[in-house]
Amino acid sequence: MVRSVSKKYADKLNAKIDEFIKQQNKNVFNYRQVSYAIGEKTPSAQRRVALRLAELAFDGILLEVDPGRYKSLTRTNITVGTFVRRSNGKNGVVTDDNEMISVAERNSMHALNGDRVKISIAARRYGSETEAVVMEIIERKPQNFIGTLKVTKHYAALLTDSKYLATDIFIPKNKLKGGNSGDMAVVRITDWPDNEQNPTGEVVDILGKKGENDAEINAIMAEYGLPYKYPAAVDKAAQKIDAGITADVVANRIDMRDVITFTIDPKDAKDFDDALSVRRLKNGNWEIGVHIADVTHYVKPDTIIDKEAQKRATSIYLVDRVVPMLPEHLCNGICSLRPDEDKLTFSVIITMTDNGKIVDSKIARTVTRSNRRFTYEEAQDVIETGKGDFADEILTLDRLAKILRKERYDNGSIEFDRVEVRFDIDDNGHPISVYFKESKDANKLIEEFMLLANRKVAEAIGNVKGSKKKAKAFVYRVHDMPDPGKLQNLSTISHTFGHRIKTEGSSKEVNRSLNRMLLDIKGSPEENFLSTLAIRSMAKAKYTTENIGHYGLGFEFYTHFTSPIRRYPDMMVHRLLEKYLAGGRSVNVEKLEELCKHSSDMEQLAASAERSSIKFKQVEFMADRLGNIYEGVISGVTEWGLYVELDDNKCEGLVPVRDLADDYYDFDENNYCLVGRKYNNRYRLGDKVTVKVARANLDKKQLDFTMVDEKHRDNTDEMGEMVSFAEAMSRTSSKKPSRSKSRKESSPREKNSASEKGKKAKAKKSTVKSKKAKAMKKAAKRRK
Repeated sequence: MVRSVSKKYADKLNAKIDEFIKQQNKNVFNYRQVSYAIGEKTPSAQRRVALRLAELAFDGILLEVDPGRYKSLTRTNITVGTFVRRSNGKNGVVTDDNEMISVAERNSMHALNGDRVKISIAARRYGSETEAVVMEIIERKPQNFIGTLKVTKHYAALLTDSKYLATDIFIPKNKLKGGNSGDMAVVRITDWPDNEQNPTGEVVDILGKKGENDAEINAIMAEYGLPYKYPAAVDKAAQKIDAGITADVVANRIDMRDVITFTIDPKDAKDFDDALSVRRLKNGNWEIGVHIADVTHYVKPDTIIDKEAQKRATSIYLVDRVVPMLPEHLCNGICSLRPDEDKLTFSVIITMTDNGKIVDSKIARTVTRSNRRFTYEEAQDVIETGKGDFADEILTLDRLAKILRKERYDNGSIEFDRVEVRFDIDDNGHPISVYFKESKDANKLIEEFMLLANRKVAEAIGNVKGSKKKAKAFVYRVHDMPDPGKLQNLSTISHTFGHRIKTEGSSKEVNRSLNRMLLDIKGSPEENFLSTLAIRSMAKAKYTTENIGHYGLGFEFYTHFTSPIRRYPDMMVHRLLEKYLAGGRSVNVEKLEELCKHSSDMEQLAASAERSSIKFKQVEFMADRLGNIYEGVISGVTEWGLYVELDDNKCEGLVPVRDLADDYYDFDENNYCLVGRKYNNRYRLGDKVTVKVARANLDKKQLDFTMVDEKHRDNTDEMGEMVSFAEAMSRTSSKKPSRSKSRKESSPREKNSASEKGKKAKAKKSTVKSKKAKAMKKAAKRRK
């Protein structure tokens, strides 16, 4: 009877799995996602799901695109995809069905990373991975390579450090563009014959001498294909633009120059694109103005300035400079809301009661005049002391902002509090010290009113509930729900520390439980570990015309309106508002979506360049401190080693697994740790460790550490191999010595020790028995 029930259950489960797979089309999925979708939450059911997927892959019904990740097998022998080139020789093609197929170098036609190619897929042999042959390069992706020139009497070459190219590039002497040995250069490949190992290229630009700060930072920008110089023609066009605040212009706007207005920005800011105004109305309510630089009044569509801004899509904030989206004459000049200057602005004007309830809001073009430029530090001093310029206004805004923030968190907005690293840099661009950017009440005040303005703008266009009209095409800033598998994993691990996270229910309920956990772990040993996992479980925010809401903020409607000086999507929103507020028809949604995607892609590139510049300065900073010892936290665990973030300066480096000499370590992916085979030492995400600075490679932006305390870590050896994950993190095992002593299994050292003790005890016992037997024999003889 039990067998028939089990078979009936298995058949029913398999049917549910098969039905899920039919609906996935080209989607990739793993066993956790399948289990979540079909409502199977027990560990035993999830194991059955995992086995079923593995069986289907073995039978050729599913394709395992990565370990544990599957998709339906619907491909033909000939397909199209994007070539992925790697300097380690592991080339491949990502097909349009999102399948990764290996391509040997001999079969690549020397396609470059990002090229669109047509491939022929070879029949897979048992026990080997699928391979493909490039038949045709359909479209070349424009790309340059960065490196150092080597020029000799007979030849010249670019020595590259690119992760996308394993070979150096030969350069004809007449294509050097004045470059010399030791110069950092940008080079374009012009030819790569099938029978040649190295490509040929030409110099596009000389960045400067290797090691010079400007050359290195420009090389980072060029590496990501981002502009590091502003075109002279665009600058020239911008210089011709005048502020033009005439009587006719003012007459068509709301004049708010007599209302107290000020900006609050970082101390090193040059472009001020937002200001706040505040005044008490006769009925006792507060009128709060969120005033944004009216960039699109000056930058018209399809002009040379607009085309350059659209291409860049964002300003880039590197460690030692800002690479602006707009020419300096606009972003730091006539558009910037500098104090004591009349400015054209686009505003969201909000009426609030004294207890923070929003009564009304409107969007309008205005004229404003900032009375004061505050730094965050100056505004924070006013908040803390209650004294200073415009103290009543700042304290009122701070009080109302705190009410808005509490309401936002109560409605499910997630609060991540991450430290930002900043460097003090000398005149040569060399980092001399590190400091942390803290988000205090002054920062949060500005943030809260910017969030409110963005939300009100999105609602004004997108919220047409109860109306028969369809919402007009618009730019939204959206944030999808977390990956169910990652969220479930976070919930399981956090539970071992006594924290409960909801994985089902409304987004508000889930987010409240996340906030509760993030608050509870403040200052605890598991804070770094769980907060890192929480962030990794989140999806990436992006721009799109399809509104799905902003999960992280808990907003049904959200956009970016408040930073048009540095973000092109904000300029798009300003133009759409102008059109729609004047009664204009909806724009073409397909064209708008293309611009949204481009802006999202450029935002990711800019973020990567920003991180790379910080990493470069971190390595440069730590190169002066080789041999120094620091306390840190394990911030990442991989099969090749441990990433450690130092407490003192937040610099991150790698402890290669090959340098963990006390044991041979295996990577435990599910528990985010490395486990020693012999002594069972464990290095876990979030563990406190002590490391020494071993190597600093500026070319590869790599920092290597070695463990100082690897053999006698207080959370492994003394605990014993069977201690729980939560106990290790909370350092509780030292209070429970009996647990490790009472384990049935012992470590190899303990087993060997026990074995030796056992042998000695047996030998001693045997000797005693032998002596006793002899004595009894003698006594028997005497009696006889």
